[in-house]
Amino acid sequence: MRGPASRPPPARGAGELSETTQAFERRFEALFETQYPRLYRWLQRLSGEPELAADLAQEAFVRLYRRGTMPDAPEAWLISVAMNLFRNERTTRARRLRLLDAARGGLGDSAAATDPEIDPGESRRVREALGRVSDRERTLLLLRAEGYAYRDIARALGIHEASVGTLLARARRAFRAAYGEGADAP
Repeated sequence: MRGPASRPPPARGAGELSETTQAFERRFEALFETQYPRLYRWLQRLSGEPELAADLAQEAFVRLYRRGTMPDAPEAWLISVAMNLFRNERTTRARRLRLLDAARGGLGDSAAATDPEIDPGESRRVREALGRVSDRERTLLLLRAEGYAYRDIARALGIHEASVGTLLARARRAFRAAYGEGADAP
């Protein structure tokens, strides 16, 4: 016998959608249109891998759709889900690399910058500096750079909204220090 969590959604004909379902689908489509590009860019900056970013952003939206209802703060919910998916992917890759005893040095090294106006050397240096700050600082910086509001960042990271500004200032200082320590820094 299947439990409620494994029950498939009821079959729906084109004209048989309830008003609640129709409202959810309209909100979902609007949210996808506005938030997918932001979520993708954040994940791409975080991972350095456009394909992985697209997969993770899509999976976050698939999970929201399967949920069937909008959370109180959908943007923050999507960030949290995407962050967990990214952590899981990173853990899985690290385990695979250890098990396969791969000769490669690090994750994401093969990803090239997708913006032709950005100097690849500068992009590499920024990525290295981001790699030297804590996960929390990196997440704060990248979410804010993508334009997420303090409220959304606070909800996604489970911190008080009033703390976001202070934590961002610390993260910026840590990034500047890490950036200045680069191999090609004066």
